[in-house]
Amino acid sequence: MASTTGSVATFSIAIAGLSAMGASSTQIATSLAVMLVGYGVMSILLSVWLKMPVSVVWTTPGAAFLASSGALGLSFEVAVGAFFVSSLLIVLTGLWPALGRLVGKIPPQISAAMLAGVIFPFVVATVNSAVVFPALIPPVVFSWLLLNRFLPLWASPLAIGLGFALIAASPEASDVSQASFWPELGLVTPVFEVGAILAIGIPLFLITMASQNLPGLAIMSSLGYQLPAGKVFASTGSASAITAFFGGFGLNLAAITAALNADESAAKDPARRWIASSWGGVVYILFAVFAAPFAAFVLAVPRELLLALAGIALINTFANALKTAVVDDSMRLPGVITFVIGAAGVTIYGIGGAFWALAAGVLVWLLYKR
Repeated sequence: MASTTGSVATFSIAIAGLSAMGASSTQIATSLAVMLVGYGVMSILLSVWLKMPVSVVWTTPGAAFLASSGALGLSFEVAVGAFFVSSLLIVLTGLWPALGRLVGKIPPQISAAMLAGVIFPFVVATVNSAVVFPALIPPVVFSWLLLNRFLPLWASPLAIGLGFALIAASPEASDVSQASFWPELGLVTPVFEVGAILAIGIPLFLITMASQNLPGLAIMSSLGYQLPAGKVFASTGSASAITAFFGGFGLNLAAITAALNADESAAKDPARRWIASSWGGVVYILFAVFAAPFAAFVLAVPRELLLALAGIALINTFANALKTAVVDDSMRLPGVITFVIGAAGVTIYGIGGAFWALAAGVLVWLLYKR
């Protein structure tokens, strides 16, 4: 169940992110398939090795960040170089704890504000698309609100599934009957550019750590599982670096999925809950088989509708990030400034808004702190 809900709700976001980075339809299918296999295999290996319910996924907030960075106009090879650097930074975090402590010094309000700014365009896209496509988006929003009241766990995947069904039955979707069923698994040669590393690589690393890895550790700890952070980060970062050669943008600890596999709903005996996350890994690998046709269908959907469905999937993430950004009075101004710059999506010297939002937020925080 955890694997299904997490994957269905985030497929469209991952596809939007890869598309914004200049990936072709073939490269997107390959990236999705390889990442699904990657985090399926890592979920199985880490769970069996540590005898803990370790769930590995791709970074949904990171994918949203990539989707919001399309204005940079990068080639996919340059973007992949940034993905690879981001993965190496996660490996370094696992091998060198001082880097993890340095990342931890960034106030969570600023990290959350940066994430809220990145997600904001998707939330707005939902509203705009509801006006342009009144027969498609409002029913999805209403169903999401209703499900969120009574079945919050299934709200996003079921609502997004309904959205794709409505789109498939409408004239808005293109014909994908000729699409290939199997991904071609072509390698991508990374190209390293300083501007892309600053604009994509470092923000992707920080978003992954702040929104996935660190919350994942905290959730597991709250459920009684003390994960060896260094080993987990080094392992997932290394696997992520491998998938980067196929266009993958990152593998990391799960947060919500981790909670589902690590509580008593997975098994009464805490010592046996690792079996649930292991089987979740098998489900991910099975999903990889359908990555190519699903990617072809999603890419045939108008971009406005794709962003709207992604916005519905991200609304809870946006709300939680915004709350964290402004809940502390002493950090409210740095948080708001970070959010505004991130939401503006400015590009300066070829570097996107997420980097400038983070830099501005930290500078204002340091100024007021002193």
